[in-house]
Amino acid sequence: QDQLEESGGGLVQAGGSLRLSCVASGLPFSSLYMGWFRQSPGKEREFVAAISWSGGTTDYADSVKGRFTISKMNARNRNTVYLQMNSLKPEDTAVYYCAADSKRARMVSGEGVAYWGQGTQVTVSS
Repeated sequence: QDQLEESGGGLVQAGGSLRLSCVASGLPFSSLYMGWFRQSPGKEREFVAAISWSGGTTDYADSVKGRFTISKMNARNRNTVYLQMNSLKPEDTAVYYCAADSKRARMVSGEGVAYWGQGTQVTVSS
């Protein structure tokens, strides 16, 4: 069964840190990009970060550059992608979704992404 399962969300004060994890199983891992999007109430879903299957290519939204770091660990039959979030701001509050697709362009745009997780809530208090 194709699956992306997120964990690690929660409540944190501004300036704090959280690490999100997403375990992918049952997906065609070869050449698969994985990444994160987020959506706040009343706003459109937005791209946060993405990483190539090898980990050699990463992309970040301008709003998180220098604060968030995406990484991944590849293992037989399952891959895990992490999003280390530092210096969190109240505007980072959102539901964070793990995503995966074979095309980098789709991962950055969010259009036509093949696989989505259920989401995990991140709340940053001021």
